Amino acid sequence: MTTVRRAVLTLPAAPLGPDNPLPALRAPAGAGAHAVDPRTLAELPRDMARGIGRDPLRSLLPAPVRDGYGRERTPADLDTIVIENDRLRVTVLPGLGGRVHSLHHKPTGRELLYRNPVFQPAAFALNGAWFSGGVEWNIGATGHTALSCSPLHAATVRAPDGGPMLRLWEWERLRDLPFQVDLWLPEDSDFLYVGVRIRNPHERTAPVYWWSNIAVPEDRRVLAPADAAWHHGYERGLSRVPVPVTEDGTDRTYPLNSTHAADWFYDLPEGRRRWIAALDADGTGLVQTSTDPLRGRKLFVWGTGRGGRRWQEWLTEPGTPGYAEIQAGLARTQLEHLELAAGAEFSWLEAYGPIAADPATALGEDWSAARADVERSLSGALPRAAVDAAYTAWREEAADLAPEEVLAAGSGWGALEVLRGGHELPGTPFPESTLGPDQEPWRELLRTGVLPAPENGAAPLIAPLVASPWRDMLETAPADPATEYQLGIAQWHAGDRAQAVRSWERGLKGAGTRWPLLYCLAVADREDGHPERAADHFTEAFTDHEATAAGAETATGPGTTTAGPDDDEGRALVATALGREALDALLAVDRPDRARALWHRLPDSARRRGAFRLIEARLLLAERRPDEARAVFDAGFEVADLREGAEVLGELWQRFTDELLPDAYEFRMRPS
Repeated sequence: MTTVRRAVLTLPAAPLGPDNPLPALRAPAGAGAHAVDPRTLAELPRDMARGIGRDPLRSLLPAPVRDGYGRERTPADLDTIVIENDRLRVTVLPGLGGRVHSLHHKPTGRELLYRNPVFQPAAFALNGAWFSGGVEWNIGATGHTALSCSPLHAATVRAPDGGPMLRLWEWERLRDLPFQVDLWLPEDSDFLYVGVRIRNPHERTAPVYWWSNIAVPEDRRVLAPADAAWHHGYERGLSRVPVPVTEDGTDRTYPLNSTHAADWFYDLPEGRRRWIAALDADGTGLVQTSTDPLRGRKLFVWGTGRGGRRWQEWLTEPGTPGYAEIQAGLARTQLEHLELAAGAEFSWLEAYGPIAADPATALGEDWSAARADVERSLSGALPRAAVDAAYTAWREEAADLAPEEVLAAGSGWGALEVLRGGHELPGTPFPESTLGPDQEPWRELLRTGVLPAPENGAAPLIAPLVASPWRDMLETAPADPATEYQLGIAQWHAGDRAQAVRSWERGLKGAGTRWPLLYCLAVADREDGHPERAADHFTEAFTDHEATAAGAETATGPGTTTAGPDDDEGRALVATALGREALDALLAVDRPDRARALWHRLPDSARRRGAFRLIEARLLLAERRPDEARAVFDAGFEVADLREGAEVLGELWQRFTDELLPDAYEFRMRPS
């Protein structure tokens, strides 16, 4: 019999830490790594080019930036949910995006996924914290979901065969859409079934992105039913290349044959069964298949170069084998977004399980024979008709069923949206009981038309909301400084930058605490091409917070206006975030004297962090002290939230020496 139960997993883990207290007004910092050169874009098929250009994120709002983690790991207990039958044991992390941590095949004793032995956040999600390994559910926009390290709602539901099923669901805030992921193991099945549904409850079309991301050991061959792929590297190109052997004579279906990090989006012909597999030297491994709406398949490789090896080590612990990613998505590439009509939904079914093919054929040079052999094995283990039938049964009999036993709680944002919009979402309830402190000010605005002012003149650091209905309510609410601050954030997100600036400037006139508004104006200056003015505003924001913190009777933390005069942690958090922005802005306009003065006013805890050691090296170079900048590198530091594709370490190193960049700082993901 299939069972679903709670359990605990103990891993060496780095704490997530607090979210950044500043509103995320800018687009994802790593967006450039996934960009396509305009000249390349003009040469692509028209529908692909439209999908790539569809509704790019203007900012990360309303999601927070998650950059409070470090790199010191200690044993920690992670809540899990285990789904198990006689053939498979599936371990899910409901508090970390619903990630499938492990897929263990009991008859053979094999782990089918790459299972990370540690929990180490790194800056790969759209909003920061992400971790590697297992199967993740990416929704929102190009990249890893902003829910990578966030809790999802979880409960048991009746599966189509009458057994227990695990339902995960949440309200994705970047695109303002609810979704669900249903996981179940039919009795005696070697395959995990996963039903996914994304709904658009609004009266407008919505851009939709989905990729199921599966980590597998990198010493595999990856096969999919395609003779060509769209290759995307970190040089911002996108070109159609043959599979498996590219023009340079290299078989790219073996991850270890690539030197640099790259994406290979397989161009699956219409009408062919959708699947992708990763096989070891014995011809055994993991296969993922789906119903036809999940069109895309992809291989991501880190490559064997120094940068790729360093990233692999960075995401786990030394001595751990490397991994690659096989993925499945709604579009041909991860650079595209689809349109979901008002009131409509996307839904499909995926299946994950073991595969055993003839190694001589599946790993041989005859690509057609290799694919055919894997497809025959898949058809014998799980016929295409069985997947289609399972989808129909799930969608008609189970997808709308009400949850039974609640196993974990997500956020209260879905409950707030249901309360505001009166949405009917069978199967994914967002009850008012899940509303919490973050939602309470907005619930008050909805009830009374007034956004509550912070107590005792504290900063207005409630979590923002930016969707048009909330913006409309803010526009008609009494125009106090806290409301003008939130209104400006919503206007900024909508693309009305001039009006946002006006709202923030109005708020400044009566604000007792000025630094949040000054910070927003500084970002506006920088985004609008006024770096000198931005540096002034960032510095003024830091100074105002410094003065406010010194004399305040209350302290501010992320998303709250709490605590008392001894809340040093909240004050240090804001000072660190503002100081980092101000120093970066001052160095960008070559003002090392002012940057040095501000450096000395930072909290001691901030100056010890790796991100600030990097700023210190930049500052020393700006002061024409290259030997001391070199000494910072020689002493060693780690920037915990170094972004995917970041090249700043190598660029700085080359400014004071011609020596080879040490391995510890080599994170470049493209050819030098």
